[in-house]
Amino acid sequence: MDIIAGKAVDGTKPRREWIYAKKPGGRLFNYRQLLGYTLLLVLIGAPFVKIAGEPFLMFNIVERKFVLFGNVFWPQDLHIFVFGMLIAMVCIVLFTVVYGRVWCGWACPQTIFMELVFRRIEYWIEGDWQQQKKLDHAPKTWARQSKKIAKHAVFLVVSFLIANTFLAYIIGVDELWKIMRDPVSQHLAGFVSLMVFTLVFYGVFAYVREIVCTTICPYGRLQGVLLDDQSITVAYDHRRGEPRGHRKKHAQQAVGDCVDCRLCVHVCPTGIDIRNGLQMECVSCTACIDACDAVMEKLDRPTKLIGFYSTAEIGGERKKKGNTRAVAYTVVLAVLMAVFGWLVFSRSQVDGTLLRAKGSTYQIRPDGTVSNLYSVALINKTHQDMPFRLVAAEENFTVHVVNKIDELKGGGTAQLSFFLIGPQRAIQSYKTNVKVNVVVAGKVVETMKTTFVAPPGG
Repeated sequence: MDIIAGKAVDGTKPRREWIYAKKPGGRLFNYRQLLGYTLLLVLIGAPFVKIAGEPFLMFNIVERKFVLFGNVFWPQDLHIFVFGMLIAMVCIVLFTVVYGRVWCGWACPQTIFMELVFRRIEYWIEGDWQQQKKLDHAPKTWARQSKKIAKHAVFLVVSFLIANTFLAYIIGVDELWKIMRDPVSQHLAGFVSLMVFTLVFYGVFAYVREIVCTTICPYGRLQGVLLDDQSITVAYDHRRGEPRGHRKKHAQQAVGDCVDCRLCVHVCPTGIDIRNGLQMECVSCTACIDACDAVMEKLDRPTKLIGFYSTAEIGGERKKKGNTRAVAYTVVLAVLMAVFGWLVFSRSQVDGTLLRAKGSTYQIRPDGTVSNLYSVALINKTHQDMPFRLVAAEENFTVHVVNKIDELKGGGTAQLSFFLIGPQRAIQSYKTNVKVNVVVAGKVVETMKTTFVAPPGG
C-alpha cells in the first residue's frame, strides 16, 4: 500500500508496521549494557537507600518535600531547583550540540527499560527477531498463545515493580510499605495510583514502545534545531559505502564497501535505515555500528563504515578545531554548576518567615521601653531535632516569646509569637530596621529582617 503524507492512497489510515529488532551485540553494545544496568541499579535503588533517616532521592509533590542525596528541600528552596533544572537543560542541549541524541540511546530511562529489560524478556521467551515475526504470523495454537501469555504476564510483573519504584520516589519507601501491608481500604488512593502506574508502564513497553522516542518525546524534534554540521552523530559514510552491492570477480562496475546485508536495519530499535542519512528517529544507540563492524571484519574491510561522524565530515569537509556553540554552552554550564553548588552548600538549616502581627501596633511600657508583636514560622530543613532560641541582633533589643518552643523537630515546623522590646530613648525614627537571629548550639543559622515601629525617643 502506497502512503502519501501519512495517509494511504485509498484514503484509509496506514497500519502500524511492528518493529522486530534483531538481538544486538558488539563492543559498543557491551559498553551500553554496562552503563545502562548501572543506571538501572541506581534508578531502582535510589529511593530505598537512606542517609541519616532520609531517602537518597525523593520527590514528594503532595507534601512539597524533596530530598536530594539525603538533604531535605522545601518550597522555600525553589530557587535552587530552578538552577538545577537549568543545569539539566543546558547539559542536554550541550550533549545534543556535540554528540547528537546520545542521551536517548544510552541514558534515557525509556530506552534502558525497553532495550535492556523488556526486549531481553522477549528474546528469552519468543526468540530472536525472525522467531518473533514467525510467532506473530503463526496460527493461534496453544504453543503460540502460551508464549504470548507468559511474555505479557512477565511484562505486567515487571511493570508492577517499576510502578512501585516510581511511587517510592513520590511518597517515600515508608508510605509504600504501608500501602503494601495495610488493607486496601486504608490506602485506596495509593492502591489506585499503583494500579494506574502499572498499566501505564505496561502499555508503554508492551505496545507503544519506540513511538515514545519517534513521536511522543519532544526532544527528538528539538534535536533538529540544535544540531549543526559539526555535531557528532551516528552516520553512514556514503562516500565509502556507495554504490552498494557484493563484489564479484571480473565485475565491470565498481561497488562500495556496503554489501547491502541490511543488518544495520534489522538491529535498529526504531526501524530506520541509517544509510538514508540523518533522521529524527535515530536515538544513537550504536547497534548499527556494531552490526556493520562485524560484517566489515568478516570481509576483511575497514570498520566504521557506520560510525560517529559529523555531516561536515561526511560531506568531505575538514573537521573544525573548535565548536563555538559547544564552548559557549560549556561555559554557561560551568557557571550554572558553580552557582548551584554555592546555593546548596550555603543553604541554611532553618528557614524562617517573620511578619508583624496583624492589627497590632507598638506599646509603650511603664519602664520606658517599647514593644512590637511579631509572628514567625520556622521550618527545620534537616532530619535531626534542633534546639533553638530567638535572639535580637541589635544589643538594645530583647525577645520575649509568648508561646515558648525550644525545639524544632526534624523536618518539622513551628509557629511562634513574640514581643521585640527596645528602649524608646534609642529609637531615632518611626520605623527602624531590625534583625532577629535563630541560634542553634551558639551559632546563628538564620537571620530574619523586619521593621520596628515606635515614636522616636526624646
